[in-house]
Amino acid sequence: LVAAMAKSLDPYFDLIMDDDAGENKWPRVLDYYKKAGHQSIMCEALSKQRFEDLKHLKTKNGWTLARAINTGVTNPSSFTGCHAGDLESYTLFRPFFKDVIEKYHVGFDMEKHKHVTDMDVNKITEKLEDHAQKKIVSSRIRCARNLAMFPLNTCGTKESRLEIADMMEKVFQTFPAELQGTFHRHTAMTDEEIKYWVDKHFLFRGGDVMQAASGYHADWPHGRGIFVSKNENFLMWLNEGDHLRIISMQQGGDIEATFDRLGKCAKAVEDGLKKITGQEEVYARDDVLGMITCCPTNLGTGMRGSVHILIPKLIKKIGLDGIDKIARDMQCQARGSSGEHSEVVDRVDISNWRRLGFPECQLVQDMIKCVNYISKLEDELA
Repeated sequence: LVAAMAKSLDPYFDLIMDDDAGENKWPRVLDYYKKAGHQSIMCEALSKQRFEDLKHLKTKNGWTLARAINTGVTNPSSFTGCHAGDLESYTLFRPFFKDVIEKYHVGFDMEKHKHVTDMDVNKITEKLEDHAQKKIVSSRIRCARNLAMFPLNTCGTKESRLEIADMMEKVFQTFPAELQGTFHRHTAMTDEEIKYWVDKHFLFRGGDVMQAASGYHADWPHGRGIFVSKNENFLMWLNEGDHLRIISMQQGGDIEATFDRLGKCAKAVEDGLKKITGQEEVYARDDVLGMITCCPTNLGTGMRGSVHILIPKLIKKIGLDGIDKIARDMQCQARGSSGEHSEVVDRVDISNWRRLGFPECQLVQDMIKCVNYISKLEDELA
């Protein structure tokens, strides 16, 4: 869309294309970004020649390189700067996405490696130590999944999102008793209900400019919703970004129970989809890249396992940046307890950083090992 048309659009929800990218031309602003201090991974991976070589290609769902990079073109502060529109994006634009993937997932070689999935809780050998367990407020592990029979939501439609929601409503009915719950559609909730679930940190609200620039929020809020189990330790987000986000959570630090439940929930979803569709392969996946996701950073497991841990003395001494540096050295990351860029007072969110090339059980071990070490640092300041 040209700038004149964009004036009536909301950048927090609507897809607004950069003027050059909208005409399938090299975005001239990238020349400026390349000279500036910060570059997204997209900007590092994309030369003008590569753009010219790939710009005329289009997936069967209509995804182009210009659409893929628009989020990083219009948001220079973006870390990654690109999204896929479907599984085919990763093969059709392989020269570009290969560089992006290998720059983010350091050590992963698309020519040599294959992703491995393993959600067996019994393979977790790293145990949470007592001193760390006492400091953990809550545990939350989620994984992203996309359905093989639909395009990713970046180039989805109102109709495809509604079809996904209708299909999943049938899948929910197939869940075993312990996973049963209620599906709440955004369009059917009252303002009071929305506020209730938002206040509980269960409901997503859209309004992310970087996602909007890739089409994530198109036709908001149609086709979106959350499934909440009866005991509220199992959630699912529908069409927030990826088609499905499966979430296992509970108070306290029983990470193994949280992870075990996630595995059971993911299997129940897959079994239900197979039953409803009659298809054997229901998830978008690839032997090399694992589970296919809109954002290249989530490829592989699509999993983020995290805990909120109380470490007020360490926060006061070295701050969130200092804690994050320690976490990064241990293949994890530290964020504010209400998400990225949130205020940090007495607790932080510690989660695994790696996604691709490592089984889920190993990524949970990364997080446990990091939490044990950070808890020990907190105690040394007593």
